[in-house]
Amino acid sequence: MFNKKSFLVLLVFFVLAVQLLFGQSKGMMIYLSDGSIKKLAISQIDSINFNACVDIDSNIYPTVKIGDQWWMAENLKVTRYRNGDDIPIVTDDTEWKNLTTGAYCNYNNNSDNADIYGRLYNWYAVNDSRNIAPLGWHVPSDEEWQTLIDYLGGESVAGGKLKETGTTHWNSPNEGATNESGFAALPGGDRYYYGAFNSLGTLAYFWSSTEYNLSSHAWYRLLGYYSADVTRTSNRKRDGFSVRLVRD
Repeated sequence: MFNKKSFLVLLVFFVLAVQLLFGQSKGMMIYLSDGSIKKLAISQIDSINFNACVDIDSNIYPTVKIGDQWWMAENLKVTRYRNGDDIPIVTDDTEWKNLTTGAYCNYNNNSDNADIYGRLYNWYAVNDSRNIAPLGWHVPSDEEWQTLIDYLGGESVAGGKLKETGTTHWNSPNEGATNESGFAALPGGDRYYYGAFNSLGTLAYFWSSTEYNLSSHAWYRLLGYYSADVTRTSNRKRDGFSVRLVRD
């Protein structure tokens, strides 16, 4: 009996065969998770990854299976919600401090940082009903983060297994980093609720979708260059942190 994945594989190869048979080998129409359609030359298609994460801006993220979960292996850098609405970019410190709606920024307001470290989002963007994640993906809950950490051996060692190795992006000594999981966590730093930027190269902050018991706070996970630990803590929803997604 065919499962859904087997059927999709057969369907894709059937489409390829038909296109080749009828002389339409110049390209193939790829349906993205946001509902848009992109044409790729057949020569551009090396492989088909049914677990790929593609956002509405057509950013394609590597993914990795850890335990029973599929995770993005790169920080989110999308600038629009799933429905196409822009996520406001806010550079002014005072405006950032007073936000109660979704927004993002680039570290130090430098867009070059987004290419490596992704963007920093406040929690209101994470929680917006228009969805920051593409179809089939979501911001992990506090419980889903804990499932990941438990699978990797607990808080005292999981941080090292999540961190990218070396000191290209992490400050020395990048203690305990093995990237055994393939998660490749990067130290994207943060933007404080009052607007200042801090900790690029030293700390990685990742939002969860779960509110803390105070209405102004939400849970996140913290990794540092100085330790193999991963810390569960909460902070203000106005802070700007990195985001990773997990598959539905």
